[in-house]
Amino acid sequence: MNRKEVIREYKRTVQPMGVYQISNQLNGKIFIGSAKDVRSRINRIKFQLENNLYPHKQIQNDYSAAGGDGFSFEILDQLKPKDEPGIDYSDELTILEEMWLERLQPYGGKGYNEKPTRG
Repeated sequence: MNRKEVIREYKRTVQPMGVYQISNQLNGKIFIGSAKDVRSRINRIKFQLENNLYPHKQIQNDYSAAGGDGFSFEILDQLKPKDEPGIDYSDELTILEEMWLERLQPYGGKGYNEKPTRG
């Protein structure tokens, strides 16, 4: 298989969608997020943290102080893609993320997420 075929095949493959966790191993704080391509999101976050570019300043500051060995990244849950092409999984990802936020409560001293406001 040549390079163009490999790229074409990769684009046709549905990437793992789901919920991820960033854990500070020193203070126990966690951050919960979700993405349609969770592996790519984690790789991007790692790159941003290593280069002092991550927009969440509290996580960036803790990462800069602790270094890469002080943090871990984990996929908590994945959505199973349906056989139909072109489905938007945004709502399902949001619900899955909300379930994990409810379960782990990563707010205040326990985490980096902002507590949702009920309106």
